[in-house]
Amino acid sequence: MRGDLITYLRQRYAEKESLKHEEGPVITISREYGCAAKVVAQKLSEILSQKKDKWGKTHSWKWYSKEILDESAKQLQLDPSEIAHIFNYEKRSVLEEFFSSFSHYYHSDKKILNTIGKVIREIAIQGHAIIVGRGGIAITRDIPRSLHIHLHAPLEWRAIRVSERYGCTLEQAKERCIETDKKREEFKNYFQGKGTDYTWPDLTINCMTLTVDEIVEIIVKTVELRNLL
Repeated sequence: MRGDLITYLRQRYAEKESLKHEEGPVITISREYGCAAKVVAQKLSEILSQKKDKWGKTHSWKWYSKEILDESAKQLQLDPSEIAHIFNYEKRSVLEEFFSSFSHYYHSDKKILNTIGKVIREIAIQGHAIIVGRGGIAITRDIPRSLHIHLHAPLEWRAIRVSERYGCTLEQAKERCIETDKKREEFKNYFQGKGTDYTWPDLTINCMTLTVDEIVEIIVKTVELRNLL
């Protein structure tokens, strides 16, 4: 009987590992504020959707950003505007939290964050997905068929771009970059824990010295090398 049980447990473990390797493929793109991650994700999805896998088939790759907000709100039975503060890396004030708690549909920020993590995980497991930001690397790092990209650039360069886009001064743009980067790091830390090196990206790419097309080409080549099509 004991031998049969051990055999059964080994089979179950092998099945579980096999299913785990079927999860994905998924690409996450994190970035410093001012780096064009969404533009990269859109072009990357278009090119990967035209690529053939080892069996000669193509797959429709999709990139996700706002969709994560919409699906999270749907699962919580809330309007997207009611959880938008989380996606803007903001916290409700004590007063807002107090009055919200009287609502039948009240959900704490912690529950909202956990739901976001669940939605991202579901998207990643489904596969052929590109997830922009939202702590994606921390939530999907254990998926074998995954690739994690981080876009960065010098603060001065990013501030110039932000200043031109939003019509603010260079100093205001710098402050915006620093503050947003800090909030994004806090958001990611919720899922990965603070100070861990588990979620280091596979590729860190300098947006100042490379064009969007060059960045996309680098990622595509890496996807092919890792057999993630």
